[in-house]
Amino acid sequence: MKKSLLLLMTFLCFSLTTNAQKKDKKNKAPLDLIAAEPDKELTGETFNRWSLEAEFGTAKGSKPYTDGYYANNPGKFFGGVQINHYGIGARYMFSPKFGVKANLNVDNLQEQNNSGSPAFQMQHHQFSGEGVVNLTRLFDIQKQAGRFGLLFHLGFQISRMTPQMGPQDKTEWNGGLVGGIAPQFRILNNVSAFLDVTVNSNVRQHYNWDGTTFSDGKNNLTGSLFRTSLGISVALGKGKMHGDWAIIQDKNDAKLDSLNNRIGEIEELMNDSDKDGVPDYLDAEQNSIAGVAVDTKGRMVDKNNNGVPDDLEKYVNNTISNNNTATTSAATENAVLQLINDGYIAVYFDTAKSNPNSASASNIGFILNYLKSNPSRTVDITGYADEIGGTAYNNKLSGDRAQAVKAILTRAGISESRITITPRGEDDSVDKQSDWARRLVRKAVFKVK
Repeated sequence: MKKSLLLLMTFLCFSLTTNAQKKDKKNKAPLDLIAAEPDKELTGETFNRWSLEAEFGTAKGSKPYTDGYYANNPGKFFGGVQINHYGIGARYMFSPKFGVKANLNVDNLQEQNNSGSPAFQMQHHQFSGEGVVNLTRLFDIQKQAGRFGLLFHLGFQISRMTPQMGPQDKTEWNGGLVGGIAPQFRILNNVSAFLDVTVNSNVRQHYNWDGTTFSDGKNNLTGSLFRTSLGISVALGKGKMHGDWAIIQDKNDAKLDSLNNRIGEIEELMNDSDKDGVPDYLDAEQNSIAGVAVDTKGRMVDKNNNGVPDDLEKYVNNTISNNNTATTSAATENAVLQLINDGYIAVYFDTAKSNPNSASASNIGFILNYLKSNPSRTVDITGYADEIGGTAYNNKLSGDRAQAVKAILTRAGISESRITITPRGEDDSVDKQSDWARRLVRKAVFKVK
């Protein structure tokens, strides 16, 4: 039986390794690359539920023994190591947290060399069916654990004890509980190594582990057996990774994430960047001047269509009137000129873009109307960038922005000779960490001469 298990384990490992190599060649990815990058998050409902396992290690019956018999060598720490356990099994996970497993085990119990115990040999065959809990998923620490995992298993077992030495030659069937814990380490996406520590308890046992004493049927013994084994587990299925490690998003979590994203989008749409009372998603002119009346689409009101918002005209007229100065076209022009040169009329840009955003069209139109009404005037266009990005990149970007505004004005009929551009690079006058503050310095401003 032991030789058969060894042959089966060897064939299983060889077949699984060959299959993994074929899959890697098919995907044109070498095994070492997959092993080096196994931590890519895999989302979705598909994950491998089946796995085959093969293991070997040491098994020791702890009690009962006939007086004078024992398995450990008292002169060695932990009694030394004796490879006398072999097993194969299969596991199926109903969910990433819970599953079942079945194992077939063979243990060959005997005294250790130089232990001082009389010679004995007990062959122990066992079949177990157990429930499995993935503790890393149960406690939701799989991301922190990374390649490591931890399984707990507990269930029932049926075993057969057959003494190989001594006067007793009766085979006995018994049963009981079996449970253990298995730390595991993922080698490849579907291949892992594990260390399993298992405790077996026989509730109906009449042989001592040395096989030299058999109690009568009325005197049931309680037997204990401990195993420590190393093994390899290979997942089967179409998924890219076993469910022990695949990042699987719960359907309810997906719904919550989608809802949170929608709420975030609504909040962003309801922003009012120019504080004119019109949300950005309805605002056709998101750079309106503070205090200037706007219509329902956020556009500054200009009933006479002269390119100057009505509130600005009113402000200019009142200012001139309060100073007891005659209302003349020259005075109005000086007031408008001051607004332009003081930066109230500016063109704004999105991140890393050299073309003005659509909300700046009215401000470019304002400058266009002014230059057409004053053909003797020239204008300097100065471009700026925020602090995101390298200095050289931002210097070029600021120049490109000024050039883009110049191109619009020249195509609209303003002579190129009347326009001068100046790139000023980064404007560091605002908080670099504030998205809204950075929007205010991605701009081009005008100075009319």
